[in-house]
Amino acid sequence: MTRVVVVGDLMTDTVARAAYPLAKGSDTPAAVTTHGGGSGANVASWLALEGIEVAFVGRRGSDIAGRNRDMELMGYGVDARLVMDQERPTGTCVVMVTHKGDRTMLSDPGANAALLPEDIERCKDLFSQGTHLHMSGYSLITEGSRKAATHALDLARQAQMSVSVDGGSSSPLKRMGAEPFLEWTQGARLLIVTAKEAEILTGRENPAAAAKVLTAWYPQVVIKVGADGALWYTNGRPEPVTVAAEPVEKVVDGTGAGDGFVAGFLPPWLDGKQPADALTAGCRLAAQATQHLGARPSLDVVDNQIK
Repeated sequence: MTRVVVVGDLMTDTVARAAYPLAKGSDTPAAVTTHGGGSGANVASWLALEGIEVAFVGRRGSDIAGRNRDMELMGYGVDARLVMDQERPTGTCVVMVTHKGDRTMLSDPGANAALLPEDIERCKDLFSQGTHLHMSGYSLITEGSRKAATHALDLARQAQMSVSVDGGSSSPLKRMGAEPFLEWTQGARLLIVTAKEAEILTGRENPAAAAKVLTAWYPQVVIKVGADGALWYTNGRPEPVTVAAEPVEKVVDGTGAGDGFVAGFLPPWLDGKQPADALTAGCRLAAQATQHLGARPSLDVVDNQIK
């Protein structure tokens, strides 16, 4: 099985799940819990749950939250290469989940925004042929970590590693603009984005049409289309390969579903399995991620697997 190196963001998520429709200007009863988060760290955690040898490169504060996030990653079995920032706190995200499961996030990147090329250099031993790099789009979208992210991409290319990248999040991607993102990530073998992110990058509302446009930059493109599942496309095919989402009786929390999809998709894709098989695996893990609060698998599940 191919080893995976994830470069990206590490966060503490404070999740508030409303019991009723939000009462603007007043109080709404909610279940408030704290979890490990950050798209890159989430992907690494789900990959470890799938039995993949995975390393995560990122930055945390010297605070208690940072120590806890570090220990959590090790608990999942992730080789956590976290640089401790003495000046910035560990990144924090407030996740507001409606009674229907929809989510809105308020993010403070904290130490993530100070990830440096030197931090990547400290982990240069991870960049070798036969290893796969997955780059979190957040590290490219965030100005402070951008040089580190592009340096990691350069190291991966020099080592002839396969590279995948995700779109991060639609709103900051739109603020940054499509052209810089496409320029920085050109050369990646695989792009994984949501339908909204694909529309921002191409101007095409139809996911299949957007995927065909994006193959001008990336050999393979995966677009997540929420409740409709996901599609995969590469040049030369008349139509994309599509797979329906796994049915979910009730979405508890959609946070981390996209990261779970990435972690489900990558292993069979790296093993050369059929695209439909990889899409199905991604949809399976995405559905699993919606069944509990928080963006990562429960550590209780990990403990049971070890036992």
